[in-house]
Amino acid sequence: MRRLLIKLVVPLCFCALPFLAAALIAVCIPRDAVNFYFVHFGTMDGLIIGLGLVLFLLQMLLCWRALRWQGTGFDEGADRWITHLGQAAEWFPLLGLLGTVAGILQTFSALGKMPDPSSTFRAQVIFEKYSPAITATGSGLFMALLNILPSWMVIIGRDLILTLGGSSRAASPLAPTGRGEGP
Repeated sequence: MRRLLIKLVVPLCFCALPFLAAALIAVCIPRDAVNFYFVHFGTMDGLIIGLGLVLFLLQMLLCWRALRWQGTGFDEGADRWITHLGQAAEWFPLLGLLGTVAGILQTFSALGKMPDPSSTFRAQVIFEKYSPAITATGSGLFMALLNILPSWMVIIGRDLILTLGGSSRAASPLAPTGRGEGP
């Protein structure tokens, strides 16, 4: 039973954590904000979400492999790639910021071309043109958060697996755990 727990159940649970975290975050965001986001979803959002999901799914496949106990140790071949892909998550807030700046520039451009400067018309234009700025920021932050979870998951998961297996040595973060020790 302990072998099944260590080899299959714990890695599967840790691989499910980022999906559950994403779902929890999505559920906690107010419905009006989610509706606004989807109504104003733009090209920059598509780029950020698309790249983020590809990186996330690659990391999850590598994490599944990295968390599986092989009898004498963990499969450490994926560690370097998990680290590199996790570092790529740092780019998502920057892409979101780039989308924010583009949205602000778009708003200013539209305001400069307005024939009727009435306050009601101006407010509508500002809300319409500024929305891509807000959605790009949200997309970048969400993808960054989602993509930093897998490397953390491997570190914590390996420590837990070694502890459950009765090893006295804790695994160092994404580094070799030593052959012959563990469950």
